[in-house]
Amino acid sequence: MQLVVGRIGRAHGIKGEVSVEVRTDEPELRLAPGAVLATDPASTGPLTIATGRVHSGRLMLRFEGVSDRTGAEALRNTLLIAEVDPEERPDDPEEFYDHQLIDLDVVTRDGRTVGRIAEITHLPYQDLLVVTRPEGGEVLIPFVTEIVPEIDLDEQRAVVDPPPGLLDDGEAEVAGSRDAGSEQAGESGSAPAGDA
Repeated sequence: MQLVVGRIGRAHGIKGEVSVEVRTDEPELRLAPGAVLATDPASTGPLTIATGRVHSGRLMLRFEGVSDRTGAEALRNTLLIAEVDPEERPDDPEEFYDHQLIDLDVVTRDGRTVGRIAEITHLPYQDLLVVTRPEGGEVLIPFVTEIVPEIDLDEQRAVVDPPPGLLDDGEAEVAGSRDAGSEQAGESGSAPAGDA
């Protein structure tokens, strides 16, 4: 199975080094010197990593046969693709590869069907599960332990414990209407909406 593990960014210096946007939780394994990677577009590869280092928090790689800035710039925006055994699992039991999560059934703790995971969106602050609903449409579920407490690869399901309003708009509390009701009843000190 092929997985995208990085995207080549700008050239760095004049000796063929490039910055890489890492798209794997295991860069020390997938992007190590000696690794041979397929590419997208395929015409730029395969690429063999000659050297790697971290500079100012970014991974810098140099590839065999690329020895100047012009060659490095020609690789910009190329996706780096590693061949991975589909049965392989990360060392940490709380981590998963994207391909392991795609097509898992998503259910609530009480067994209600939510849908099926269509893709995983990786954002800087957290990952999102894009879940296709049986009745059509999608729902985005933050991939955090509080909301997705269980992933069972053997049963091919993800169990979610969504806060009110995440799955059904009807369950969401509207801050303005709730605050107005509290004032009429003479209550104070209620938590603001969205603190879940």
